[in-house]
Amino acid sequence: MPYPDPPVIPEYITVHLGLPDSPAENIRVRFPEYIKNVASSEIYPNWPESAIRANILAQISYALNRVYTEFYRSQGYDFDITSTTQYDQKFIANRDIFENISRIVDDIFNDYVVKQGTIQPYFTQYCNGTTSTCDGLSQWGTVDLAKQGLVPYEILQRYYGDDINIVFNAPVANVRESYPGTPLRFGNLGEDVRVIQRELNRIAVNYPAIPRIPETNGFFNRDTENAVRAFQRIFNLSPDGVVGKATWYKIRSIYNGIKRLNELYSEGITPEEADRLYPKVLRLGDSGQFVRQMQYLLAVVAYFNDQIPIPPVDGVFDTRTRDSVTAFQRQNGLTADGVFGPATAPRLLETYRATIANIPPNILPDSSFVYPGRFLFRGVRGDDVTDLQNLLNRAAETHSFIPRVTVDGVFGPGTEAAVRAVQQNQGLENNGIVGPVVWDRIVKLAKGA
Repeated sequence: MPYPDPPVIPEYITVHLGLPDSPAENIRVRFPEYIKNVASSEIYPNWPESAIRANILAQISYALNRVYTEFYRSQGYDFDITSTTQYDQKFIANRDIFENISRIVDDIFNDYVVKQGTIQPYFTQYCNGTTSTCDGLSQWGTVDLAKQGLVPYEILQRYYGDDINIVFNAPVANVRESYPGTPLRFGNLGEDVRVIQRELNRIAVNYPAIPRIPETNGFFNRDTENAVRAFQRIFNLSPDGVVGKATWYKIRSIYNGIKRLNELYSEGITPEEADRLYPKVLRLGDSGQFVRQMQYLLAVVAYFNDQIPIPPVDGVFDTRTRDSVTAFQRQNGLTADGVFGPATAPRLLETYRATIANIPPNILPDSSFVYPGRFLFRGVRGDDVTDLQNLLNRAAETHSFIPRVTVDGVFGPGTEAAVRAVQQNQGLENNGIVGPVVWDRIVKLAKGA
């Protein structure tokens, strides 16, 4: 769930039973049970129901803000929230739960507060209103407002402003940490790269020594690498230009602080900032360039594996494509649901690379006809760039719209211009980046098609 994805309600939340740096136990609790415990520990069951509901909505939103922004995990902790009111909300392990509070939580545990125009769960700061006061909600003050006849939403507006909304019935899902699991480096692409590009650009507003990344397109290019290196130097990390776990969470922590996501007065995350270019999953009924890319890789693998039916490469996720995905998943010990998601994607790419590396020469005399298994764009070097340049020059012999390029194994401006010419002529996205679909189209042009 952690951004940029839309918020969901976590199935579980990990609570640290003490101050953040104390050697206390961590316990994993189902989210509704956590909220029931907090509410039973902080408010009274004989309060008016409107007051109880307003307080529980604030407690839900507070906890979700901690999870969504990875407030503690981005600082290197292995939990989502603490059990102490000095830092968070009061949680008492194994305490009894009030019956009416339990019923109310079951009714609204997947509702939460947001500020209009933002998507992150609002940091609903609150205090008891007697022994402590704050700029946010007063727990005892909600009782007086409820007795005046205010409904929960009106009570919350009194404390957090008229520009709040309630998100109702948010989906429940298993929430994993945002770090993608493997370091991001030059040549990578995907939504995770877009996340760090956008976050680094926002951080660069406050830290001008970090160069801006002109295009947040998900391609880890030299501009991205340079921005990462500058960030690492400023924050005393090894300036290797690679986003490992330490750099990922340092970026996250600084971004949180600059945007004040864990404060009452926050810059917030807008829907536009959380849009997704690369889909998380592909399934039956989907269509477009990402489906076509997946089909291409799967078709090559299936050609050399008679246990997997060869899918069409037409950009339409139909039943034949689903059957191919399902067969691939089954053969690789994955959940065979026919959905192309985060577990299946890296396995397919890994299998594809292994497959093309072992194609016998008598089957494929010219290996350059097969996509090399990585995206190519300006700044990339290697034998696969040399193959690309040779293919472009072969295509240029019969297609005058393609400029000839220097064959040097370096993806420079000339190679990019030739790729863009192909993309423009063939009605493909004109971004100068060569993936499986563009590679296949260049091969066809090189063959004289």
